[in-house]
Amino acid sequence: MTLFDTASNYGAGHSERVLGRALAGRRDRAVIATKFGNRADEATREWTGTDAAPAYAALDLVDTLEGLVAQGKIRAYGWSTDNPDSARAFAGAGPHCAAVQHDESVLLDNPATFAVCDELDLASINRGPLAMGLLTGSDRAVGRDDVRGMAPDWLVWFTDGRPTPEWSARVARIRDALTADGRTLAQGALGWLLARSPRTVPIPGCRTVAQAEENFAALALGPLPADAYAEVERLLTDLRPTPAAR
Repeated sequence: MTLFDTASNYGAGHSERVLGRALAGRRDRAVIATKFGNRADEATREWTGTDAAPAYAALDLVDTLEGLVAQGKIRAYGWSTDNPDSARAFAGAGPHCAAVQHDESVLLDNPATFAVCDELDLASINRGPLAMGLLTGSDRAVGRDDVRGMAPDWLVWFTDGRPTPEWSARVARIRDALTADGRTLAQGALGWLLARSPRTVPIPGCRTVAQAEENFAALALGPLPADAYAEVERLLTDLRPTPAAR
């Protein structure tokens, strides 16, 4: 595991400080993908203990970002969007744009963004690969202190802190195909992404060591077998929305 997705506002800097301590003495072996605002660049490099933040996702500052690359302050940058037209326009404007981060999971596919990644030779960094826990199989209710319990408009998977019946039924529909070769449900969902495209870089979250180890083990298991992948596609025909453009 060499890619870590973070941001200076995750835990008011706590995420990057913890990551900096964890990577002490081996920072050259990791890629840190972070996000920034007007004053976050210096803080990110201080907290993570790096001379150059390896990758940035920004809204619109191609010239500035190219300048930061030239200064050695960042190595590359990317764009976080579910809008393929925006991704194409941004990535095509600067030679050091290396990736597009977008919503992507076995339940929610974005073929138009994959087409942009193929066209411009970009990595596809997949946020939400486990649908915020829905694809782990857990039906535990969460409280209002968790975004899944707050029911924002953009969160389709959960209502009042529990998976919606509609989406739970879709997970149940594909569970056997995802776990047929002995994988856990989460590993099967990650394996689907690895089979979806050679450009995919899933970034699953974790709260425990056990979850981190389960996610990491998905790499050793590799892409979902072709027959299982085809079965998932058959079962989800016409049931998979495209991410809302943002």
